[in-house]
Amino acid sequence: MEFTATARFQRVSPQKARLVLDLIKGQRVSDAFSTLAFTKKRIAGPVEKLLRSAVDNANYLSQEKGLDVDVDDLVVRSAVAGDGPRLKRIRPAPMGRAFRYVRRMAHIVIVLGERTSKSAQLKGEVKGEVKGGASKAATGAKPAKVKAAAAKSKKKPAARNWEKTGAAR
Repeated sequence: MEFTATARFQRVSPQKARLVLDLIKGQRVSDAFSTLAFTKKRIAGPVEKLLRSAVDNANYLSQEKGLDVDVDDLVVRSAVAGDGPRLKRIRPAPMGRAFRYVRRMAHIVIVLGERTSKSAQLKGEVKGEVKGGASKAATGAKPAKVKAAAAKSKKKPAARNWEKTGAAR
């Protein structure tokens, strides 16, 4: 099950927000909180607040729907910063002219999911096996004799004209 939280119209450029979001992708929630606490970027505070909101959403939905969700097993599945609207501003320039600049905004979305257990990962490995007991990678490998025959069958490059005639260069 996945749990999301969204913060829209954040006054930071999406590129700067992605720098912080890349730090917490794939981490456990507790590790993500500690990472955000020690990050010096200005957007780290709102991202921490958003992460806390996603955890609270997970708690609420687990109580509301009767799901068995362990907050300690939640992992940040994805953290995305998309473009929001842009504020176009004008800066005075010499000789009565004006330069335009853009104040960017970001929409930030964090998705939490449960961490897969080791037993589930082991079941996935069993499904990948072939009936004979050998894995798919082992059945697709070529024997050494076939590799050697393939190497010998490669043709030599054609002789150049001056080599055929015997003329010196």
